[in-house]
Amino acid sequence: MKGKRRRRTTVGRGVPALTLGLTLVAGLGVTATGTAAADAPAYAFRNPKLSVDRRVDDLLARLTLDEKISLLHQYQPAIPRLGIQSFKTGTEALHGVAWLGETTVFPQAVGLASTWDPALMKQVGAAVGDEARGFQKERPAGWGLNLWAPVVNPLRDPRWGRNEEGYSEDPHLTSSMATAYGTGLTGGDPDHLKTAPTLKHFLGNNNEVDRTTTSSDLRPRVLKEYEEPAFRPAIEADAATGVMSSYNLVNGRPATVNPALNDVRTWTSHDLLNVTDAYAPNNLIGSGSQKYYDTLSEGNAATLKAGIDSFTTDDTNSVGTTTAIKSAVSKGLLKESDVDTAAGHILNIRVRLGEFDPGGGKYGSIDKSVINSPAHQKLARKAAADAAVLLKNSGATLPLKASASQDVAVVGPLADTLYTDWYSGTLPYAVTPKEGIAAKLGTSVASSEGVDRITLKNAESGTYVTAGTDADGEALQESATSPGTAATQFDVFDWGAGIVTLRSAANGKYVGYNWSGFVNDQVQPGGWFVQQQFALEEQADGTHLLRYAGYETREPWWSNPVYLGPTGPDGTLGLVAKAEAARYTKDVVRSGAEEAVAAVKGKDAAVVVVGSMPAINGRENDDREDMSLAPSQEALVKAVRAANPKTVVVVENSYPTTLGALQKEVPALLWTTHAGQETGNALADVLFGDVNPAGRLTQTWYKSEADLPSILEYDNIKHDRTYQYFKGDPLYEFGYGLSYSSFRYGKLKRFDGGYAVAVTNTGKRAGDEVVQLYTHQRVSRDKQPLKQLEAFQRVSLKPGQTKTVKLKLTTKDLAHWDVTRSKWVVESGTYDVLVGASSEDIRSRTSLKVRGETIPARDLSRVTRAENFDDYEGVRLVDESKVRGTSVGASADGAWLEFADAQLGSGAAKFTARVAGAAGKVEIRLGSPTGTLIGTAKASGTGSVYTYETVNAALSAAAKGRQDVYLVLSEGQRLSTFSLR
Repeated sequence: MKGKRRRRTTVGRGVPALTLGLTLVAGLGVTATGTAAADAPAYAFRNPKLSVDRRVDDLLARLTLDEKISLLHQYQPAIPRLGIQSFKTGTEALHGVAWLGETTVFPQAVGLASTWDPALMKQVGAAVGDEARGFQKERPAGWGLNLWAPVVNPLRDPRWGRNEEGYSEDPHLTSSMATAYGTGLTGGDPDHLKTAPTLKHFLGNNNEVDRTTTSSDLRPRVLKEYEEPAFRPAIEADAATGVMSSYNLVNGRPATVNPALNDVRTWTSHDLLNVTDAYAPNNLIGSGSQKYYDTLSEGNAATLKAGIDSFTTDDTNSVGTTTAIKSAVSKGLLKESDVDTAAGHILNIRVRLGEFDPGGGKYGSIDKSVINSPAHQKLARKAAADAAVLLKNSGATLPLKASASQDVAVVGPLADTLYTDWYSGTLPYAVTPKEGIAAKLGTSVASSEGVDRITLKNAESGTYVTAGTDADGEALQESATSPGTAATQFDVFDWGAGIVTLRSAANGKYVGYNWSGFVNDQVQPGGWFVQQQFALEEQADGTHLLRYAGYETREPWWSNPVYLGPTGPDGTLGLVAKAEAARYTKDVVRSGAEEAVAAVKGKDAAVVVVGSMPAINGRENDDREDMSLAPSQEALVKAVRAANPKTVVVVENSYPTTLGALQKEVPALLWTTHAGQETGNALADVLFGDVNPAGRLTQTWYKSEADLPSILEYDNIKHDRTYQYFKGDPLYEFGYGLSYSSFRYGKLKRFDGGYAVAVTNTGKRAGDEVVQLYTHQRVSRDKQPLKQLEAFQRVSLKPGQTKTVKLKLTTKDLAHWDVTRSKWVVESGTYDVLVGASSEDIRSRTSLKVRGETIPARDLSRVTRAENFDDYEGVRLVDESKVRGTSVGASADGAWLEFADAQLGSGAAKFTARVAGAAGKVEIRLGSPTGTLIGTAKASGTGSVYTYETVNAALSAAAKGRQDVYLVLSEGQRLSTFSLR
């Protein structure tokens, strides 16, 4: 591990600052005066020939305490007396620069990772970094060079609402892609940063439901083997310059004050700038959701000490943050040196970004011409094509023939539109699937969205729901008495889980709620609350209630679902209680399925584009409950397939989908994420064979939600999560993807540093193969993954060509976390080495005998942390104190912990433990939670979960030899440490 560069103790304000300035100036041979201009050589922080640390020390010494504190908010003000401009942390750049106007929009992150191509990822990162720099001459509102990307939370559960933002369920693949993307963003020179990327979201963040109050239980093995390996490599490689703390709690402690934020700094020799997620500091206090501290001063002090440098809260208003920190300093909760430390981290990044260099430093000349440049457009198209995953291709349905004589129809709700997600940039242009295919063929193509057009008539009054006909729409009313006009007609888009959107036929705009009524004025569903969502609830008499399903209705201030009905004499629709809701007769004036069938009949091929709308049924603040394709979309595919046997289905969404029976019924399936501006061209490239598909799935695609535990369950090992532990039969396995070519693998050969395998393209087309290396430990003291990805390489091969692919594997890669000694261990034994085209399609294998070590029997005579158990039931991991440490809390009487294979020797006589919380008892048993009772320690209760008492128990004569020891707890108890001596 690289040694941590320690900053010299920072000098204080006043005379020491001047002394330092004079000293540095003297060293530069420059005369210093008290009235030197801010950009004069007298200011050492502006001298690029000095080390970063010396420049930071100089600048920090020139700042007053108030000025240093002002730097700790997301929006850092200018300091005119030193010629320092304002600075902002946090420009979104997940798959392109977001929220600043038109920029190149690349495929969503999960799509980029599906390329399994770090070199391409680095290119994309470099392009995004260039475009972030492209705004530096104009500095539009919201711009900054501290980028909040990439998201490296492993995708342990496909129902996570932010699945599209991550890379993979595998930490190695995740970290590889993050390191490549981050290297592109930084420019690859840690001392001269193009941009300063921040990894999100640290730590254990894979659920949106109650995301600020749920706690992610990360037992040591899950933390060390799954969570940290996703974050650590990018930091170690200087491909990221900090982390963002997540909203959730980790082992009972809010992630905003997780001491691991400081521990991350030991992973690199360069300074890191750590930030909070938006508004998270306010969650900590009594008026917030977490109520962890009484006051903001206490919360901000703890946040700073835990390793946060920049507070993201209250939008542009920094007063709350700076006032609280000043108060914390005055009360002794913080020292000025604590402020100096955080401000120093921030200034270190700013210096490395070239802010204080002449001309803006190494990357200061980049201008807006790079944004959406032809080179970036070309790269976006390549990335989108390389990310596509061919799921099925029976009877060589694909590729289609690219000829103007080919008569192809393109249908489906996503056939002629592109959608963007919350963190997407603004599309500079949009090539839809229909447009891309038409351009490829050089002719027009038949098309249909395949959605029903309906009218809604009040069953009681006989009047129809009517929309405005002008471009900006009008408030919906029950006014028309006839369904014959477009104003009374709405296209119904089914997105699954009962949620639909309504698009007015009168002006092509979606209906949305504007906090007072419903207006047909929305170009697309979107916004934070996504107020364009509805549900048509059929009643026993065949009528329908129209429920408003915007996200804000899921918040606590709504006690019941809300429905639509006339709320005034003019029939204007508003929100009413269910009992007052209007009952509507739904009449279909145009069948989407019938229109699509008419479009595809007799055609040489039918392409059906189905999938998701990124703002609906899963996004930030909302998890998916249903992973299936929307029922109407599935019905559409079946109808098209019946009408045209050569049906190709493109599934365009951001997450694994169960797909129902479609996987069996259609001859060809292609998956793509929402892939940005070049989606249509990229799809056409793949569908017509200009690009041979080589994307691979980065997640397991399950057959049913029943294959998954609760989304709040974070213990992959115990609950058999991800391909590493899942024992069921998936729909598609991790690493899966087909090609138009076939590939043969030779025998594995070992070389110094890994394994080599010859791979031959046995097909007739040039293509890429993603060669994947997995290992499996046959015998271990601890439960081991069924397979674990250790290396991969995407290799290009011409027809008949053979290449030897070298995949790195060292003994160190075989280590796992030994909870008995809190260290990494490589056990002696036999390991399977498996190479193939996916986690299940293994083409070549060998075994490796390793001389490592044998994990000895547990020595429970030493003080043992309770969190280092082997198995458990009925417990949660909780905060030992508000500062540091993890205890185990019992959720019910009879909760238990197992400490397997303990050596009690000739006899242990005494049990000692530190417990807090409720009164109760700790039973010590052998063999099982109901096995031989060898002692009982009684706790009187401490009245506080943070106040511990020491309890003891005499042990019976049975407490000897090698045993599996179980501790059985009472509800409400917390156990920190124990020993048997």
